[in-house]
Amino acid sequence: MRNFLSEKVTALEPSGIRKFFDIVSEMPEAFSLGVGEPDFDTPWRVREAGITSLEKGKTFYTSNAGLKELRYEISQYLERKYQLVYHPDHEILVTVGGSEGIDAAMRSILNPGDEVIVAQPCFVSYLPCIIMAGGTPVVVNLKEEDKFKLKKEQLEEKLTDKTKAVFISYPNNPTGAVMTKEDLEPIAEFAEEHDLMVISDEIYSELTYGRKHVSIGSLPGMKDRTLVINGFSKAFAMTGWRLGYVAGPRAIMEQMTKVHQFCIMAAPTTSQYAAIEALRSCDDEVEEMRTAYNQRRRYLVHAFKEMGLECFEPEGAFYIFPSIKKFGMSSEEFATRLLNEEKIAIVPGSAFGECGEGYLRVSYAYSIEELKEALGRLKRFISRLEK
Repeated sequence: MRNFLSEKVTALEPSGIRKFFDIVSEMPEAFSLGVGEPDFDTPWRVREAGITSLEKGKTFYTSNAGLKELRYEISQYLERKYQLVYHPDHEILVTVGGSEGIDAAMRSILNPGDEVIVAQPCFVSYLPCIIMAGGTPVVVNLKEEDKFKLKKEQLEEKLTDKTKAVFISYPNNPTGAVMTKEDLEPIAEFAEEHDLMVISDEIYSELTYGRKHVSIGSLPGMKDRTLVINGFSKAFAMTGWRLGYVAGPRAIMEQMTKVHQFCIMAAPTTSQYAAIEALRSCDDEVEEMRTAYNQRRRYLVHAFKEMGLECFEPEGAFYIFPSIKKFGMSSEEFATRLLNEEKIAIVPGSAFGECGEGYLRVSYAYSIEELKEALGRLKRFISRLEK
């Protein structure tokens, strides 16, 4: 029998995050600090809006691009929060999570051999989505000494005549790094100079501490060359609702809608009605969650310093990225031993790219009490290593 599998797909490595948590799922006594999802319930008024839509029988397909009412609320939200102006009828597509938006974006802009410069460490889906769309990912390794911010000089080193786009994600998963307006301006300048698209994953835009998020799409000249990817999972604690959106130039959104139309049809109707309520009414709930994350963030930064672990101070998302280089073992070895010996699951930094080697991604989407318990076990493990 012939091999029926796609060479392109079989060559992909499985997600480093999922691979690790497949092991954890077989260890009921294990305690996890690795999950990238809020520990809060979806706000009640959002759940109620979803329930009401079901009770009223609103269970049919929506338009391919999403409910017009939702697209309007997204456009209002983006302008109010981030000074992004997009027409709800032509420049916004509602997707099944931000992840579908990433995939549809890559399939809509890439031709075989096109190169996309990707800043790592980054979310695990970016490179596979580029490859499956026929593109070639070109990795830029972010540096801790630069606070994991992307520099124009790094982009210039990777530029070729095949470069078509730059992929950025701030606030960043896994480092918690953010980029200010001043940090983004040289990146925007580079994109304009070389006529490149920018794909900006801004799923953690609501979760910044001490400063407001700035979207590269809001900078002068960038609206027509930026795809802004966002969603409801992180800010509104709606991971299981599977709802995201992409905002961008009309010509590209038309092609993305075509991809979405043939592969998905439409995002879940109940989730769309719930999301309308989230955008209209949940600023207070988002602020409560942000305040709690910030408290946990400060606690972890202090705790890691007390343990003697070098740790970049994150300014966004809900992750911290401590260095374990001094122990002379790989991230995966450290994480595996920690899991086996202390029953704590933490994602190896190498899951997010080669430059994540020597780090761990620790999520603080857990209560202070849970964090204290986990850090007690981690401290015990480190004490044994240092003997």
